[in-house]
Amino acid sequence: MEHLLIKGKNRLNGDVFISGAKNAVVAIIPAAIIANGVCIIDNLPSIEDVRCLQDTLSKLGAVCELIDEGTLMVDSSNLNNFNATFDSVRRIRASYYLMGALLARFKEAKVALPGGCNFGTRPIDLHLKAFKALGAEIEEDYDSGIISLKAEKLVGTNIFLDTVSVGATINTMLAATLAEGVTTIENAAKEPHIVDTANFLNMLGAKIKGAGTDVIRITGVESLHGAEYMIIPDQIEAGTYMIAAAVCGGNVSVRNIIPKHMDSLSAKLKEMGCKVVEGDDYIDVISDGKLSSTRVKTMAYPGFPTDLQPQMVAGLSKADGISILTETVWENRFQYIDQLKKFGCDISIDGRVAIIHGVSQLHGADVMATDLRAGAAMVIAGLASNGITKIGNVRFIDRGYEKIEYKLRNLGADIKRVKE
Repeated sequence: MEHLLIKGKNRLNGDVFISGAKNAVVAIIPAAIIANGVCIIDNLPSIEDVRCLQDTLSKLGAVCELIDEGTLMVDSSNLNNFNATFDSVRRIRASYYLMGALLARFKEAKVALPGGCNFGTRPIDLHLKAFKALGAEIEEDYDSGIISLKAEKLVGTNIFLDTVSVGATINTMLAATLAEGVTTIENAAKEPHIVDTANFLNMLGAKIKGAGTDVIRITGVESLHGAEYMIIPDQIEAGTYMIAAAVCGGNVSVRNIIPKHMDSLSAKLKEMGCKVVEGDDYIDVISDGKLSSTRVKTMAYPGFPTDLQPQMVAGLSKADGISILTETVWENRFQYIDQLKKFGCDISIDGRVAIIHGVSQLHGADVMATDLRAGAAMVIAGLASNGITKIGNVRFIDRGYEKIEYKLRNLGADIKRVKE
C-alpha cells in the first residue's frame, strides 16, 4: 500500500513541465488499432491508464512497446483479436474507445464494460446509439459485463447526440473512419482532446472535418496507415498546478501547455486575486496565498472543466468569503467532500451545488483519494494545511498524474511517497 505524505504550508516557486494529455492519449492509443501500420505516439504521459491500454493492445495481438521515455510504438498490422475482455479493460473508463476502434477494423467487437472512477452514473447509451445508427447490432450482457457489437458493414449517417458527450463523440469518430459514405455528428463535444484525436486520425489518412465545433463530418476511407504524432499537453494537469500555486502562494511557471485551453481557469484565478501571465506555451501564476471567493459553474468546453472541480473546491476552501460551485456535468461528483472536511474545510452540499465558506487555516489530515481528481484535491488541501497530511488510494492519482510528488518537490513542496 502506498501513501503520499505532505508537510504543508510551503510556498511554491519554479517551473513545472506538463505531460501529455491523459484524456487525449487514452483515445489515441485505441485509435491506433485501426491503422494498418506502425504508429509512433510522442509526449506520452507515464500514467496507469496508459499502462492498462498497453497491456490490452498487447493481449489483442498488437506490438505495443515503449521505444523511449515518452514515446510509444504501436504496430497493429497483425492484430487479429476483437475480444477485449481482459481485467485491464475493466480497470479504466476510457477502455470503451476499444468498441469504436475494433468495430471500425473488424466490424465486430466484444469489450468488457469499462471501470474507472466512480462518481455517479456514466452510461454509454449514446455510444451504443451511434454504433447502431452506423449499422451495428448490439448485445448487452450485463451479467458477464460484456458488450458485443457486430455489423455486416458500417454506413455513414447523421447522428445527433442527445447530450454533449466527449466519449460518444470520439467513439463515433473512431467507428466512422472506415464506414461507407459520410457520417455527421451533431451536438458534438468540443474538448481539446477531441480535436487531438481527430488530428491523429487524419494523420493516419482519415477524413475528419469540424472537430472542435458542434458539427463533425467524417468521410469514410478504405484504410488507415501508420504515422508519428505528438499528444497535446494535459489541460487538467496544468490546471491542477495552477490552482496549487494560487492556494499555496508563490510564483509558478506552468510550461509546455496551450494557454488557450486554460482560459476558463485563468479567468477565475484572476477573479480570486492571482496574477496570471500568459506566454506562447506557458502560464505564470503569481499569488500571495490570499484569495477572494467567487462563483464557478462546470460546463462542457470551453466552459470550466468538471475535471478541475474538486481541485477548485479545495482551493476555494481557503478563499475569503463564501464561494458557490455548481456541477452541471456529473450528478454525484461531490463524494469527496467528507474527505476535504477532515482538513477543516467548511463545505455544504445542496444537490449539485457546493457552498464553500472559506477558512483561514486548514490542518493536516489522514484522507483517501476517492477518485482521480478528488485525489488531486486532497494533495492541494494537504499542501495548504498546517501539519502532516497522509493520502491513501494513491493508485487513483497515478491514473492521471505523472510523477506528481517529483514535480511538486521541484516547486518546493514537502511531499514524498511511502510504502506500508
